[in-house]
Amino acid sequence: MTGLHPLTLPLAAAAPLLLAMLWPARACRAATVWLTPGAALPALLVALLMPEGATVEGRWLLLGARFGLDGTGQTFLFFTALLWGVGAVFGRSYLARDATRDRFFLFYLLAMAGNFGLIMAFDAPVFYCCFALMSFASYGLVIHNGDAEALRAGRIYIYLVVLGEVLLFAALVTIVGATGSTRLPVAADAPLRPLTVGLAVADGDWRRPAAAKMCGYALAQVRCATPTSAVLSGAMIKAGVIGWLRFLPWGQTPQPAWGSLLLLLGLAGAFFGVVVGLTQRNPKTVLAYSSISQMGLITLALGAGLVAPEHWPAAQTAVLLYALHHGLAKGALFLGVGVAQATGAHGRGWTVAGLLLPALALAGAPWTSGAIAKSALKAGLGALPGAWAEWLAVLLPVSAVGTTLLMARFLVLVWPRESGRGHLTAGMALPWLGLRGAVAVPLVGWPSAVGREGTTFDTSKAWSSAWPVLAGALVGWVAWKWGAPRARLPVIPAGDLLAVVERVSHSLRSHLSRRGFGRVWTRAVGGAAAALRRAAGNLEATLPERRCGRSLQRWPVAGGVFLLLIVVLALLLTPLR
Repeated sequence: MTGLHPLTLPLAAAAPLLLAMLWPARACRAATVWLTPGAALPALLVALLMPEGATVEGRWLLLGARFGLDGTGQTFLFFTALLWGVGAVFGRSYLARDATRDRFFLFYLLAMAGNFGLIMAFDAPVFYCCFALMSFASYGLVIHNGDAEALRAGRIYIYLVVLGEVLLFAALVTIVGATGSTRLPVAADAPLRPLTVGLAVADGDWRRPAAAKMCGYALAQVRCATPTSAVLSGAMIKAGVIGWLRFLPWGQTPQPAWGSLLLLLGLAGAFFGVVVGLTQRNPKTVLAYSSISQMGLITLALGAGLVAPEHWPAAQTAVLLYALHHGLAKGALFLGVGVAQATGAHGRGWTVAGLLLPALALAGAPWTSGAIAKSALKAGLGALPGAWAEWLAVLLPVSAVGTTLLMARFLVLVWPRESGRGHLTAGMALPWLGLRGAVAVPLVGWPSAVGREGTTFDTSKAWSSAWPVLAGALVGWVAWKWGAPRARLPVIPAGDLLAVVERVSHSLRSHLSRRGFGRVWTRAVGGAAAALRRAAGNLEATLPERRCGRSLQRWPVAGGVFLLLIVVLALLLTPLR
């Protein structure tokens, strides 16, 4: 087989969207749920069979939408499509008794389409639209439970999404203005100024190890359904990495300031995720903070690519391998939480044994996918100038010790101590076992599959990856033996920095209220709101139909206005082509 036709690229991205269009018909909703796993199959086939470098352009869409697939896109699309497909199969059984299952799969399909589209987007407007579709559709997945905590997590999530969209738009407009083209990836010789690079770095994704991510990501993970947690942590969290790889001209002009910032943020995220994750009492929260730590390691490789662009090929290899490894391992761990909840104490032995392989892989144990990824990461960071290489040579093994402790904490928390909440079905067990098999495949086939040099794992150096895992296991055993599980350690709540901000804000409001400032603030805000209402009423009175203002508040009308604004914006950007 010579490969698929390039026209398959946009069709694979649109497959989940086309299936979601059947959802409004009540008679088709059950079929939509059952066909959702198949919506990921075209993207998976594209990742496996599409020849590298294929592109297709549709001049009738936006400013001339362009889709393509390079080596980076193939790697990301493979594990992303696999996770969405396996998560959909798992979710059909996991949510079988959920009254709102049909609504869940509608948002699932929309987020899936956005995730596939942004990976294959070779055009800035397409990337932005797909990123926005994935981000806003994910809100419906976060608030699926409908309780107060889920709504709070969703509210914080949407705040951060809007902030991320503003940064993304600013970065895209600046890059398009600097290059004179909307095409992605940005040309290697593009004349980008440091400010433009800074905007792209600041955008990335709100899930980077910065304050916003620490506030919202872990909180959203706790309230999500298990299939959502798997795709959110395994696939969607890496959308910002794709953005960075598409927006920045890697391998050209050094950017030591922004590269050093990424290196610092990566280190902060790697250790922050471990420290806070060890205080958690929910296994899904532990995994969420583990993702923060692992994404910090990917950020280190990206920072190295900006500091030492001549060594970018090695850093890029580390990014691809680490993203692939983390996506598969973290998806298997999250689905394993749902399996453990269903089996309960009766099947806890084989359930925890099944979680051991992805946990060891995440810790970087020898002859696992994690060892391969961390070997590539060390190679990518070893060429850094100055003291960076020396410091990272010490700190990377320490982070591996922390990851081992975090995985030990997770296995202790996920150990079922009571009967299961539901009956474990084949629809849950088989997808989980299949994803575990995908985690094991890289042990023999990853380096050749990715097609990069320098990714093989030298068995003679197994000790370098074994001792951090053994040290972490020893520290965990000593802590357990000395009564750490019974100690009343302080628990940092999910959303950590957000909880601190909320407490400070509440204290400040109380302090101002006691001093009389509360009434002044209330009157000022109330007066401004009343003035706006009066202005809106006067405007409505001049319109032919007084109900026009109220009709604008309806979702279909508001959505149409938003779509119109997007079209107008696309027309205004046409001269930049």
